[in-house]
This record gives sequence, structure tokens and C-alpha cells, in this order.
Amino acid sequence: MTSLALGPAAPLTPATPLTPAAAATQRPSEGSVHSWDLSTGVDGPGTRFVTFLSGCPLTCLYCHNPDTWKMRNGKRTSADAVIAEAGKYVRFISVSGGGATVSGGEPLLQPVFTGELLHRMKHELGLHTALDTSGFLGVRATDALLRDADLVLLDIKSWDPATYTKVTGRPLAPTLDFARRLADLGQEVHVRFVLVPGLTDDPANVEGVAAFAGGLGNVSRVDILPFHTLGEAKWQALAMPFTLHGTPSPTPEQVAAAREVFRAHGLNAV
Repeated sequence: MTSLALGPAAPLTPATPLTPAAAATQRPSEGSVHSWDLSTGVDGPGTRFVTFLSGCPLTCLYCHNPDTWKMRNGKRTSADAVIAEAGKYVRFISVSGGGATVSGGEPLLQPVFTGELLHRMKHELGLHTALDTSGFLGVRATDALLRDADLVLLDIKSWDPATYTKVTGRPLAPTLDFARRLADLGQEVHVRFVLVPGLTDDPANVEGVAAFAGGLGNVSRVDILPFHTLGEAKWQALAMPFTLHGTPSPTPEQVAAAREVFRAHGLNAV
């Protein structure tokens, strides 16, 4: 299990979309990488080599990695270095039925670097690939990038637009647009929904996400993730107020009830 030491990098750039043509002509060999790790169970099927990129346009109230929000907090790292590190674990990963996931932060803030990693993980290392994204910058993902992602892990943080903006600081519509695009492409998707008491657990909100996901036709799994405060120490270390301090985790019964709402829409909710 390996992590990169943090170091200075380029400042966070504005989240302006790249056109597919512009993205296709760019082949940078470096990106801002926060860390890499091996994980099981939360970043796609099997044991995964997960590359966490730095920079995110969202400021989620329950984020457990706020240290990934700024690109300058990452380390400029070559794609060759990431591929070389992942290559050390190919045999182990393959035996476990796992693969490689590009996560963040928000990987689509660095769409060309993300595309290069996915392409090389898939075609050079022969690994199952996953893109972990909020979908807010989905317009930056070219069709070529998505073809190199065997799976998209899509966070749909709320159905109610006001709640979504309260949670993330951003509007909901881009995520829903990206989800519909993935459905049109027939891209396999795992939806993830964080259940936060008093914030996202309103029955109408849960029903809205479930109905939307159930109507897409390409969602093979839904993860209902119980809110927790394990990342609060990072907020404190960054001198950032954790506004959800004191918010309880949902009870097992509340999580089970949310799963049943999704299952009622024909979804495999876990």
C-alpha cells in the first residue's frame, strides 16, 4: 500500500468544459495526484488500485477527504509513474477480480490525464477500469474516455435541487445530464447515495433519487452509504468548520429502509 507525499502543484483551474476535439488533441504526461492506494469494496468490484487526483469543484459538507479539494495540494506526477506503480499489483488485482479506479477529488477536473490513465490501465495492464465522479463535470468526459471506463461510479447526492446545492455548493442539473448521457451510451453505472439524517434522508428525496436511477436502465448497483464523521479530523487540521458536527449516523433501520425504496424501483441496492 503506497501513498504519495503531498507537494506544491499548479493552482486550481476554473471548471470550464473542454470540447471533445480540444481534449482529444491534448496528451499531457503529468497530472496533480493526491495519492494512490489499494482498496477493497468501496471503489468498484474486487481489490482496486485507486488513483486519487487532486482538485474538486464541489465542497460537500460530509466530504471525508477535503485535503483533495485543491490541485495545489497534490503532487505533479507522470502517467508513467502511476502506471508503473499499478503494474506492481496486476497479478494480485486480477486474481481478486478487481481493477483500477481513477478517483479524487474530481478526476474530470483533469480529463485528459484521467483519460490517459484509464486507457493505459485498460489496454496496457489489462485491468477492469472505473471512473469515480460526481458527474458535475461530465461534459469534460469525451466518449473515448468513457469507452476506456468499464464502469462509472456516479455520486447522486440529492434529488432535491436545493438540498443538492446545500450539500455540494453546486447545481444538480449537470449530474443528471451526465447520468442520462451514460444511459444513452449504455455505460454500466453504480450509483452512490450518502444518507445523512436531517439532510438527505427526507423520504421524497430518497424516492426521487431512486426513481431517477431506476428509470435509467444502466444502473447495476446502488450503494447506500451511511453518513459518518471519520473525516472530521481532516477538516479540523485544515482549520475548516465541519458544519455537520454532531450529526448522527443513520441507524441500520434507516439504511435498510432507504435500500428498500431503491429496490422497489428494481435496483440492486446494497
